[in-house]
Amino acid sequence: MAKKQSVAKLRKELDKVFSQYVRLKNANDNGMVECFTCGVQKHWKEIQAGHFMSRKHSATRWHEDNVKPQCVKCNMFGQGEQYIFGQNLGDDIAQQMQQLSRETYKSNITDLKEQISEYKDKVKYLLRWVC
Repeated sequence: MAKKQSVAKLRKELDKVFSQYVRLKNANDNGMVECFTCGVQKHWKEIQAGHFMSRKHSATRWHEDNVKPQCVKCNMFGQGEQYIFGQNLGDDIAQQMQQLSRETYKSNITDLKEQISEYKDKVKYLLRWVC
């Protein structure tokens, strides 16, 4: 009998595959990605998935408009460069993400498993085109 997975473990798994997807989706054929906030070019494996609205907000945690590739300098040492991030998103999307982040969203096992499966398929597809 398969062991039931916890919501916490599934959230962590979704974080990982969603991060891969965000970075690969923005990579060129050589696997290079531009940091959304400073423009530095790095290989997709050397860049992170940065969030405009913090990951603590479940409603925007895995929202593609809220998560963009960021270098370690911007994402970690620059605390996400939220002001620049918001400017680069544009006022409309930044405001939408701020409003959405205030909404209550509770992860459930079924939804998380579906999202994990969806993003694993997308990552698998993108890996065919990116080095």
